[in-house]
Amino acid sequence: MMIENISALPSPAPRMTEPAVLAAEIIERLTYSTGKDAKAAKRHDWLTASILVIRDRIIDHWMESTRRAYRTESKRVYYLSLEFLIGRLMRDAVSNLELMSSMQQALASLGVDLDVVAELEPDAALGNGGLGRLAACFMESMASVDIPAYGYGIRYQHGLFRQQISDGWQVELPEEWLAHGNPWEFERRESSYEIGFGGSVEPKRRDGSREPVFAWKPAERFIATAYDTPIVGWRAKRVNTLRLWAAQPIDPILLDKFNAGDYDGALEDSNKAERLTRVLYPADSHIAGQELRLRQEFFFSSASLQDIIRRHLQQYHALDNLPQKVAVQLNDTHPAVAVTELVRLLTDIHGYDLNTAWDMARAVFSYTNHTLLPEALESWPVPMFERLLPRHMQLVYAINAMELTAAREKGFGSDAVSRISLIDEGGERRVRMGNLAYLGSHSVNGVSALHTELMKQTVFADLHRLYPDRINNKTNGITPRRWLMQCNRPLFELIRDAIGDRFTDDAEALGELDRFSGDPAFVEKFAAVKRENKNRLAKLVHKRLGLTVDPSALFDIQIKRIHEYKRQLLNIIEAVALYDQIRSHPEKDWTPRVKFFAGKAAPSYYNAKMIIKLANDVARVINNDPAVGDLLRVVFIPNYNVSLAEIMVPAADLSEQISTAGMEASGTGNMKLALNGAITIGTLDGANVEIGERVGAENIFIFGLTAEQVARKRAAGRDPRAAIGASSELAQALSAIGSGTFSPDDRGRYADLIGAIESHDWFMVTDDFDDYCRAQREVDDLWSTPSSWNARAILNTARVGWFSSDRTIRQYAADIWDVPTI
Repeated sequence: MMIENISALPSPAPRMTEPAVLAAEIIERLTYSTGKDAKAAKRHDWLTASILVIRDRIIDHWMESTRRAYRTESKRVYYLSLEFLIGRLMRDAVSNLELMSSMQQALASLGVDLDVVAELEPDAALGNGGLGRLAACFMESMASVDIPAYGYGIRYQHGLFRQQISDGWQVELPEEWLAHGNPWEFERRESSYEIGFGGSVEPKRRDGSREPVFAWKPAERFIATAYDTPIVGWRAKRVNTLRLWAAQPIDPILLDKFNAGDYDGALEDSNKAERLTRVLYPADSHIAGQELRLRQEFFFSSASLQDIIRRHLQQYHALDNLPQKVAVQLNDTHPAVAVTELVRLLTDIHGYDLNTAWDMARAVFSYTNHTLLPEALESWPVPMFERLLPRHMQLVYAINAMELTAAREKGFGSDAVSRISLIDEGGERRVRMGNLAYLGSHSVNGVSALHTELMKQTVFADLHRLYPDRINNKTNGITPRRWLMQCNRPLFELIRDAIGDRFTDDAEALGELDRFSGDPAFVEKFAAVKRENKNRLAKLVHKRLGLTVDPSALFDIQIKRIHEYKRQLLNIIEAVALYDQIRSHPEKDWTPRVKFFAGKAAPSYYNAKMIIKLANDVARVINNDPAVGDLLRVVFIPNYNVSLAEIMVPAADLSEQISTAGMEASGTGNMKLALNGAITIGTLDGANVEIGERVGAENIFIFGLTAEQVARKRAAGRDPRAAIGASSELAQALSAIGSGTFSPDDRGRYADLIGAIESHDWFMVTDDFDDYCRAQREVDDLWSTPSSWNARAILNTARVGWFSSDRTIRQYAADIWDVPTI
């Protein structure tokens, strides 16, 4: 039975939030939902019972938010992302419901520590790095600024992978985050859709249609079933939905094969379905991995669009006003196939002609680009794309014909037209998903001012000339609730005591903290908070790695996905050079420093995995050399995730943002670290540029080539050996690594890694090394005066409120989605 007038349903009475009431409900849930007596309950039982009590309160707000969206006929935003790195949700929900104190008291009255049980909640393995964490921040901010929104993604069973380090090497193990269920989610069996692959396309008749009409007859079919997780906004202004898709076979077991003894064949369809949602980013170094990625992207894109259309028709009974009521944001190129899928649904299922469907699709979609790396703008071999999605291949050709005709009519030459084309004809013919996302959207945004300008000049130069009003900038942001209020409660409370709580609703009010950078009493309290956070990280390092680090040392932190352009290698080489200098000049007054690394390498990315091994080899040698003592430590912490970041970010003194200029789209780690009082050392890349503008040049350490200089050097060609020859420290460090000083068991282990730097050095390590060392010695000088260091750290916290994801989302809402906010 479906209730037509959802908005007319009564709202439940508000639930009481007194600690005694919460405690009673926790006991009730412990008894009747987990089946445990309080005397026998384990910590995980208390966690589940606590989550269910909080979830009940969320549901009340969730249902009211849904009714209000129907009642006001609000335009909805749909955020399509292959990743949602949401981390643990309990603290997030309790904090945004403003129940932290009450829940702590309630659990304490039962002899339970909220902090202890909250640590048991697994991180949802739904993302890898910045892309997925940005999506999570955006979901929370959309709820906080009162935008009716859905996030759409995949319910991965194992996510990316759980990283272990064995003898310094990365080992990938399955992430078992769903092993014991997920108390936050709700299965929605009524929201299930059929997803097809392969098969044939057949013409069919449609009365009154002048255009040819087609019917896709898939050879393979699966069911996408929705699982919903509520996402609570600040002060529970709105609760939105993260809807993740799980795959199921049409027939879970083929009994005829099973009864014939073909047990593997009987489960073939089930295995194919499970494959679709088992792992995030299957290795694509082979054709099977590429095919699985395309299947995943189409699977969740098609299910999401069918769901959007079903919801729209349920309320409005027609699709003519779809662009006025629906905004779909594509988070990178992964969901770009949604463009052709919407056109297919509108033409083949709902009877629109191709031109109208294309216009509607462009009005609905907008696209966020996150990379300037051509290889990261996905493309798929035409034969594979056509085999899996034959109708969509037809539509790609039809759309391409329309767009290329328009380009020629505007005077574009054959070279430009070939670059605009949805089909890359250079070598193996491939479907360009970046071009499809661009042409199929009314808005294309970059994620930092520099990145947006470089988009216009590089990867989308011809498309920008064709549609010059389409590209715009929306600099990324982070939610201050997660990245200050929750992960660094002592600093949050210190700030609130100093300036009041207006910054909890408007992060830019942190600017009022500026005047306290010169207040000795406040500076002392700020330093004490930082020391407390560093002690916490030091304890974690000792517990996990058995290594002792000194919290009074400078904590120098680089935490991000391992990639050559992010230049963890530059950091490691500088550590080797510093190690040599400390040993050669023991008479100098060296700054004690701990270099922290954390991050995962893609399983098929050989050089990135070698960089992890090098970091661990260098750490083993340096950390065991008595000549260095506590002056230098190198630490690689395995299995970087949101929960680990929530410990490392508040503990950082120095934030390493050292990517090759022009290659990092934005970064959000730079924002999190600055908000928590870390000073940035970085290149003029991504959002570093804007952070520098906000905090002031004297409160950030900038080094290295600019993006323009990098482009010029690459175009002109250069021999890295010249820079190596001009820098004795660099030459010695490279020689030590390349000759096996840090790998005595395999002296040739790093020969290729160092050889690549010496021969071509695409990522400009040799060009930037000396200036990086200069900046690091400036860091040492400032660190030697704690009052000056802390004053500048405070100014970083005070001046980065603009980088709140609330601000970013309000800009999307006003400029792209055309929806109101509060």
